[in-house]
Amino acid sequence: MPDVDYLSVRGVSKRFDAGNRAVTAIEDVSFDVPRGAFVSILGPSGCGKSTLFNIIAGLLSPSGGDVLLEGASIVGRAGQVGYMLQKDLLLPWRTIEDNITLGQTLRGVKKRKARANAAALMDRCGLTGFEKKKPHQLSGGMRQRAALMRTLLTGKEVLLLDEPFGALDAITRLQLQMTLIDIWQDMRKTILFVTHDVEEALLLSDEILVLTERPGRLRARLPVTLPRPRTPEMLSSPELMALKAQLMQLLLREVAES
Repeated sequence: MPDVDYLSVRGVSKRFDAGNRAVTAIEDVSFDVPRGAFVSILGPSGCGKSTLFNIIAGLLSPSGGDVLLEGASIVGRAGQVGYMLQKDLLLPWRTIEDNITLGQTLRGVKKRKARANAAALMDRCGLTGFEKKKPHQLSGGMRQRAALMRTLLTGKEVLLLDEPFGALDAITRLQLQMTLIDIWQDMRKTILFVTHDVEEALLLSDEILVLTERPGRLRARLPVTLPRPRTPEMLSSPELMALKAQLMQLLLREVAES
C-alpha cells in the first residue's frame, strides 16, 4: 500500500512584507506525496511554485503551515531533500566528475569511492569520456545531465527539480526527460517537479498539481494513469490528449481570471 503520508505539505502559506506593501505568494497549500511518486506542479508564472519549493527545501520559513517528511517537520531544516534549479550551478573550477560527486564527498565519502559510485550513472547519462572536463567545455545539455546526476547522488530520497530542462532545446529536453524517467524507475526517488510545459508534466508524472494565480492555491490534482515505462509516442494517445485539454482549460482559466 502506498505510503501516502511520506511527504506532507499542510496548510502552507507565505507572505512577504515589503514596507507598506505585502505580497502573499502562496496560501493554504496542502497535499501528500507517496514514497517513490513523481509529482509535477503546474501553474501560471508568479504563482509561488519556487517559493513552495524553497519552503520544502528548508531555505525559507512559511508564514503558516508545516512540511512533514515521514511525520517529522522539516521546516527550516535545510539539507533534508535534494534540490536542482534550472541553472546547472556547476562549480567552474571542478571537473565534471568532481561536480557530480560533490554531494557524496560532502557527506564524507572518499573521493575514489564516490567516483566509482557515479561511474555507472555517468555512462547511462552519456558522460563517459567527459569526466575530466570542466563545465565550460560542455554543452548546456551535458551540463544539465551532470547537474541532474549530482542531485540524484546526494543520497536524499526526496528530490525537488525546479524547471531543470526549461532552458534546453526541444530535442535535448526530450532526451533528458527520457533519461530521467529511466533512472527514476530504477532508483524510485520521490520527485517533485516544477514545469511550465504541460506535455512534459504528462509524460513524466504520476500526478499533476495545478496552482492558481498568486496567491498560489491548489486548484486541482490530476492523476496520470498511463502505464510505465512512458514513451514520447504516448503523447498522442486519447487518454493523454484528454488530460492535456483538461490541464490547458485549467491554466487558461487562471490567466483569464488574473
